[in-house]
Formats: sequence, C-alpha cells, structure tokens
Amino acid sequence: MFNAVVVSVLVMSLLSLFRVNVMFAILIAAGVAGLIEGLSLSETMNMLISGMGGQANTALSYIMLGVFAVMIGYSGITGFLVKRLVSILKGKRFVMLLTIAGVACMSQNAIPVHIAFIPILIPPLLHLFDRMKVDRRSVATALTFGLKAPYMMIPAGFGLIFHGIISDEMKASGMEIGLSSVAYAMLIPGLGMVVGLLIAIFISYRKDRELSLDEQAMIDYQTTNEIAVAEEMELTFTYRHFFTIMSIVVALIVQLLTDSLVLGAMSGIVLMFLFAVVPFREGEKVISEGITMMGMIAFVMLIASGYATILKETGAVEDLVQAATGILGSSKLIIAIMMLLVGLLITMGIGSSFGTIPIIAALFVPICAAVGFSPLATAALIGTAGALGDAGSPASDSTLGPTAGLNADGRHHHIWDTCVPTFLHYNIPLILFGVLAAMIL
Repeated sequence: MFNAVVVSVLVMSLLSLFRVNVMFAILIAAGVAGLIEGLSLSETMNMLISGMGGQANTALSYIMLGVFAVMIGYSGITGFLVKRLVSILKGKRFVMLLTIAGVACMSQNAIPVHIAFIPILIPPLLHLFDRMKVDRRSVATALTFGLKAPYMMIPAGFGLIFHGIISDEMKASGMEIGLSSVAYAMLIPGLGMVVGLLIAIFISYRKDRELSLDEQAMIDYQTTNEIAVAEEMELTFTYRHFFTIMSIVVALIVQLLTDSLVLGAMSGIVLMFLFAVVPFREGEKVISEGITMMGMIAFVMLIASGYATILKETGAVEDLVQAATGILGSSKLIIAIMMLLVGLLITMGIGSSFGTIPIIAALFVPICAAVGFSPLATAALIGTAGALGDAGSPASDSTLGPTAGLNADGRHHHIWDTCVPTFLHYNIPLILFGVLAAMIL
C-alpha cells in the first residue's frame, strides 16, 4: 500500500485534480517517491535531473513542431481548411468528431507524425467548435483515441514499434511469440478503445456545450467579423501557400528518411524562411509563439522522464509487482485484473506506454508462464498493461498533445477537460477487454 509508485502516483493525480500545475504535481510526486525509497530531497532531485535527458529529443521535437505550426498558421493556408470545413461539416458534429479521430489515426501509421498535426489542425478550428457548441472534451477523446488505438492494433508505423517491443521483450524473458501474433492478441483490447470512443461521442458529450454570456458574446462578435472579412476578401491561392505545402512535404520526407522529428521540423522551418513565407524580421516573434504553444509540453516530458528514472532506479516498480504477486493466489481472473492495475499505476507515473513495456514484460512473463497463460494471452496482458494509463496520465503526450491544441485560446483545462475524460472512457474498457482477451486467448 505504501509502495513508492502507488503513493507518488496518487499524490500526482490528486494534486492535478485540485488544479495544481502538472509540472509541479510531477515534481512533488517525484519527491515523495524518493523519500519513500530512502533518498534525501537533494538526492531525489539529482536523480530526477540526471534522468531528464531521456526525453530530451522528444522535448526538442515538440518545441520545433510548435514553431513550424505557428509558421504554417502565419502563411494563412489554414484559412482554406477552416472555410471548407465550415461549409462541409456545419451541423454535422458526429461526422466532424469521427473525422478528427480518423486524421489522428493516420498520424500513427499511414503518416507517422504523432502529435505534430495537432497544433496545425486544431487551433484554427476552435472557433468552429464554439459556433457548433461542441464539447471540447469530445474532441480531446477523439484525438487521444487516434493517438493510442492505431499503435495498439495496427502493426505499421508506431504500431510496428510497439508490437516489436512486446515481441522482443517476451522473447528476452523466455516466451516466444511472433510479431503477427502480437497484433492478433491486441485486437480485443483495441476494440475496448473503439467502445470508449463511441460512448464519449454519442453518449457522454453529445449535448450542446453550455456557453457563458461572455463566451457567447465573443462568438457572436467573431462570427460578425468573420462574415465582414469574407465579404471584403476572397481567399485566393498564392505563392506563399504553395511554398508552405512544399515545406510541409519536405519536412515529412526528411522526418521519415532520418527518423527524426527535430530534423523534419527544422527543414520545414528553414524552407519557410528561405521561401519568404515568413519574413526573417518576424522570426523572433514566430519562434516565441511556437515555444509558448509547445514549451509546456516539452518541460513536462523532461520532468516526467526524471520521475520515471526515480521509479525505475530505486526498484519501486519491481517492489510493486512482487507485492502484488504475493497476494494473487491461483485465480487467472484475479491475476489478470491485478496485472492490469499494476500496469495502470506504472504507466500513469511514467507517462509512456512504449517505455513501460520493457519494465513490466520481464516481471509479468514469469508470472503468466507459471499460472498457465498462453503466449497470446500474455501478449494481450502486457500490451494492455503498457497502454493503460497512457490515456489519462497528466504526463503523457497522448493527453498533452490534445491539450496543446484545444487550449490555444486558454479555455481548455488539461486535467478536467482532457485527462479525466480520456481516463474514464479508455482505461475502464481497456481493463474489461484486456481481461476478456487474457481469459479467452
């Protein structure tokens, strides 16, 4: 009960729910974990700082993507997208939300850019969401679905990496399983994500969002302004828009060739300056806006990496698993539920399903082999345990990414509008369908 993982994750979650800034919530949780494991606060902070480098590449990637997204917005090309969407999707809320989920799915497999599309696509649509009285929590759940479900079920792009980690780590622990078998095992838990998405869109958040008088007045003013501008100016395709598309394509190609989001975004930024899409004199302003948009995510990811280092290096994760297995008994059902709950706690703290798999596979495979779970059932348990908590964790890019886009106007709360809805709609069905997969495979 007083394991460092359990207590520190609870502390982080409670502080976040009470609207303490997520960065400080993680720092305090890391301090609590260190103290429980017998470290001084000074030693804990030193270990946290030493572990921050584990997400340095990711943090820098998000900063560069923020700058590139601001440049794309500066070019004016998003005006075409918004104008077309307004005409096509007006009054079609469910179609719009499913379309957003579909675009997010493509970011994991077909065009593996992860959250890079969010700061480009979502901020220009916020006014449309308000006009349609869309509950932004439904948009957050649609985005998080697209950032998680594809890599769980589809062995391509990030999904190929995720399935490869499960297969390799299971083999390293003495249980052979093919890559295609991992994909088959993850289909049932993935269906739980689909159920969660449908409940969020068609049941939980189907009603119109209630707007305050100030919000309604602002929307009316913006709509009037929008009509006036549309009457005075026709949106025409210019050389700046052409060069913007070229920059986006080149950035994507460079990212795929080098497997580096940093180099991809950097190439796009350089081209935007060279093509004079963004005047060089505006460079300082654009970069500052990009850092403002994505800088918070970058810092949270860095601190979360340090927190994960404390949990791993002190042996808190191994202690949690050993404590849990000591009270499991021989019931496969109880063992499956307990393993998934342990995975939920670990991933909530670490914030990365990909980073959780190597930790729990070495601990779970011997347990699964001892009680008679098949390789398929074991893969389903490990994959589901790793994915659990990624939706809902304050430190996960699956929640930080949607918040970065939806909070561009400062009216979307990371914990209550993103983390809590995604936690409820995805972790509950993942546990149910993960247990089902373990029992029937």
